[in-house]
Amino acid sequence: MPPARSPYLPPWWAAWLHGLPHRDLRLQPVPAVFRPRDPDYQQSLLFLGLVAAVCLGLNLLFLTVYLICLCCCRRDQEPEGKHPHSCCVTWMAVTAGLICCVAIGIGFYGNSETNDGVYQLLYALDHANHTLTGIDSLVAGTTLEMEVGLEQHLVRLNELLAARGDYLQTLKFLQQLAGGIALQLGGLPVWRGASARLTAVATDVAYVEYYRWLAYLLFFILILAVLLLACLGLAKRSRCLLTAVLCWGLLTLLLAWVSVAMDTAAAVGTSDFCVAPDKFIVNQTEDEISAEVVHYYLYCDQSLSNPFQQVLTVFQRSLTTMQIQIQGLIQFALPLYPTAEKDLLGVQQLLNSSETSLHQLTAMLDCRGLHKDYLDALIGICYDGVEGLLYLVLFSLLVAAAFSTIICAAPRAWRHLAARDRDYDDMDEEDPFNPQARRMATHHPARGQLRSLCSYSSSLGSQSSLHPPAQTISNAPVSEYMNQAVLFGGNPRYENVPLIGRGSPPPTYSPSMRATYLSVTAEPGGQRGTERPA
Repeated sequence: MPPARSPYLPPWWAAWLHGLPHRDLRLQPVPAVFRPRDPDYQQSLLFLGLVAAVCLGLNLLFLTVYLICLCCCRRDQEPEGKHPHSCCVTWMAVTAGLICCVAIGIGFYGNSETNDGVYQLLYALDHANHTLTGIDSLVAGTTLEMEVGLEQHLVRLNELLAARGDYLQTLKFLQQLAGGIALQLGGLPVWRGASARLTAVATDVAYVEYYRWLAYLLFFILILAVLLLACLGLAKRSRCLLTAVLCWGLLTLLLAWVSVAMDTAAAVGTSDFCVAPDKFIVNQTEDEISAEVVHYYLYCDQSLSNPFQQVLTVFQRSLTTMQIQIQGLIQFALPLYPTAEKDLLGVQQLLNSSETSLHQLTAMLDCRGLHKDYLDALIGICYDGVEGLLYLVLFSLLVAAAFSTIICAAPRAWRHLAARDRDYDDMDEEDPFNPQARRMATHHPARGQLRSLCSYSSSLGSQSSLHPPAQTISNAPVSEYMNQAVLFGGNPRYENVPLIGRGSPPPTYSPSMRATYLSVTAEPGGQRGTERPA
C-alpha cells in the first residue's frame, strides 16, 4: 500500500523557533517538548512574553529620556520664522507614515495566512472527526444487526423449521457466525473519546481564532485612524490633535509590544508541536488507543501492517459463509415451508446490508484517509499558521518603530507651531499687511478703523474744504478695504489704496486695477475743472 502523501517535514522556521532557548521564570532551562499542561513549559512561553515586556520598557525609557532632553535642552529662538527643524519633523512624519503603511500590508498578509492555516486545521479536524464518528456508527449498527435483528429472524425460523434437523443445524451455524462477527467488531477501538477531544479542540481553536482575527482587524483600523489624526494635526497645525496623536500613539505602541509577546509565544509553542507532533499525539492517546494503531495512522507506511486486517478478514469470510447458507435455505427450505419466506428474505437483506457496512468500514479504517487529514492539519498550522504569526511579529515591530518615531516628532511639531505663534504675536497688529491683523479686524470691526490716503469713497465737498497740500483721510474699515481690493482686481493680493506717507511699502497694481484706477481719477479732475470758473 503506497503512502497517502510524501512524509511530513517541519519547515525551517519551525525548527529555528524550536531551537530558541526555553527557560522558566527562575531562568532554568526547560526541555523544548510541547507540553501545554506542564507548568514549567507554560513558564517558558511566559518568559518569552516577559522578554517582549522588557523591550517595551526599554522603548518607553528611550522615549522618556528623549523627551526630557528635548524639553531641557532648548535652543535659542531662530530669527523671523526660519525653523530648520520643521523639515526634520516633516520627514520624520513621512517616514513614520510609510513604515506604518508597509507594516499594515505585512500585517494584513500575516493575519490572512494565520487565518487560512487555522481554518485548514479546523477543516482537517472536522473531517477526521467525521471519519471516527462514522467508524463507531458503523460498528455499533452492524453489531446491533447481528445481535438483535438477525437473532429475531433466527428464533422465528427455528420455530418454523423445527421439523427438519438439518435446517436447524444450519440456523445454529448462522447464529454462531453472527456471534463471531459481533465479537470481532467488539475488538475494534472505540473512537468516542478521541472524537470528543477533537471536537473540543476544534471548538476552542475556532473561538480563539475568531477573536484573534477580529482584534487584529480593529488594531489595523486604530493604526490608520491615528495616522489620519496625525495628518490632520500637521495640516491644521492643531495642538489639540497633536496631543491626541501623542496619547493614542502611546496606546498603539503598548498594543504593538503586547502583540509581539503573544505572537512570539504562540509561534514558539506551535513550532515545538510541529517539530515532533507524533510524540505528542501518542502521549495523548495512549490511555484509549494502542500505540500500534496510532502509528499506523500517523505514518501510513508500507512496512506497517494493518492492525484491523484480521477483524475485517473474519468479518468478510463469515458474511460470505452466511450468505451461502441462507441462499441454500431459500432454495431448498422455502418450497417446503412457504411461511418462512419473510424471515429468510429478511436475513438475506440484513446480510446484504452488513456487507455494505463492511465495505464502508474497510474504507474508513484504511490509514490513507486519516493520514491525509493529519498532514493537512500539520501543513495548515505549521506552514501557513506559524508563517503568518512571524509576519504579524514583524508587523508589530514595524508599528512600534513607526509610532516611536511619531512620538518623537510630536513635541518637535508642537515647538514649531509655538514658534510660529510667537512670530505672529511679534507682528504689529495695526500693519494692514499682517494676515493675523486682517483676520482680527474682520471679526472685530469696532476695535479701530484703518485710514488710507487719497480714498475716493469720501465726498468731494470735504476735499475742497481742505488745503491743497493736505491729504484726504478715509474712515474706511479693513473690511471695506478688502472689498475694494476684490472690486478692483478680484484678487486680494493687489492693493487698491496708495498708502502715501505711512512708511509702508508701495502697493502692487494689477493691469486691470491700474486702468480702473486711472479712469476713476480722471472723472473727479474733469468735474473740478468745470466748477472753478463758477
